[in-house]
Amino acid sequence: MSKTNDSLMQRRHAAVARGVSQIHPIFVQRAENATVWDVEGRQYIDFAGGIAVLNTGHRHPKVMEAVKRQMEQFTHTCFQVLAYEPYVELCEKLNTLVPGDFAKKTLLVTTGSEALENAVKIARAATGRAGVIAFTGGYHGRTMMTLSMNGKVSPYSAGMGLMPGGVYRAQFPCPLHGVSDDDAIASIERIFKNDAEPRDIAAIVIEPVQGEGGFYVASPAFMKKLRELCDLHGIVLVADEVQSGAGRTGTFFAMEQMGVAPDLTTFAKSIAGGFPVAGVCGRAEMMDAIAPGGLGGTYAGNPLACAAALAVIEVFEEENLLARSSTLGEMIMGRLRDIAAQDKRIGDVRGLGAMVACELFTSECRPDAELAAKVVALARDKGLVLLSCGQYGNVIRILVPLTASDMEVQAGMDIIAACFAELAGS
Repeated sequence: MSKTNDSLMQRRHAAVARGVSQIHPIFVQRAENATVWDVEGRQYIDFAGGIAVLNTGHRHPKVMEAVKRQMEQFTHTCFQVLAYEPYVELCEKLNTLVPGDFAKKTLLVTTGSEALENAVKIARAATGRAGVIAFTGGYHGRTMMTLSMNGKVSPYSAGMGLMPGGVYRAQFPCPLHGVSDDDAIASIERIFKNDAEPRDIAAIVIEPVQGEGGFYVASPAFMKKLRELCDLHGIVLVADEVQSGAGRTGTFFAMEQMGVAPDLTTFAKSIAGGFPVAGVCGRAEMMDAIAPGGLGGTYAGNPLACAAALAVIEVFEEENLLARSSTLGEMIMGRLRDIAAQDKRIGDVRGLGAMVACELFTSECRPDAELAAKVVALARDKGLVLLSCGQYGNVIRILVPLTASDMEVQAGMDIIAACFAELAGS
């Protein structure tokens, strides 16, 4: 009996915890670059990239070869027991890639959530303070501390009770929804006045381009004000580049376009082309604030993932993928603006590099999550994998591999245009 998506979904429902969601009722059989095939042989263009994990595409040959070579040597020792060069080499590379004209050191872990947890630990140790300021719409992970930093309860922490305290919420600047840069800074000042003194705040954690929150881009002017505020009060500025990093925005890290450098930068997702590695890179003196044994993990900096990440960095250099990211972004935003000119339900097209989104509204100017869901579902039926996001679920985001051809990208955009045209009366 051949496997089908339906039969596998039945097994999934019987065996997998309900809390693990699934956007598309599809089971993948194989994948190459920007194309995936399901177990029934159907082909899809991938505009999701494993949620921003596949900037270098599925199974990039250079990444696959690097992992194969590493597998033939060893797959695990635990770096804290027996060290290995790929871990050190990757840290050396990241120390040069992360923005900031100061001495840096790097910690490797396994997931984005771990990276954020450790960034907070490092900031607390470096400052002797405990408080954290995060932003509305922010997403930082599914562990307990990161759930408290997320700017959205449902579905991430719904039904789980109150999260750890000491986290305060500022407004993320978003002119589309009436929050100016000055409003956002004023919201931090209100926290200082109403909730916690600056001397009690260890870190301000921000995504320079929000991921799950809707692809809103912080302005360089706002980041400059935020940097000045942190410097004034001795607060650690943490840039969460888990989704925006590894070349998605046209620079290897989005903060390179913000005019200021964070003290700590977190990374994960596309850094290793589909293999699990994440980490924190920042000021050497801050990174060294925790004594030996206070950082690490059994699988942290796995040698296979380190080999993959080193290959990803080489691919970016050899294939000029940063320039490709900017070119793709212009192409995708141009097509979305053409669609928006004909469909007023698209209220905004935005992005940085190839981290692009459009936001949908009803005729009454209310967020239209229903339309976003319909576009995602119809696109799937037409052979395109899409994702939605945003605090209201009304944003369509595009995370196509940077290695996709122009023909593949245009074919995907044609499907998006066809979806909006078909749903014009809905």
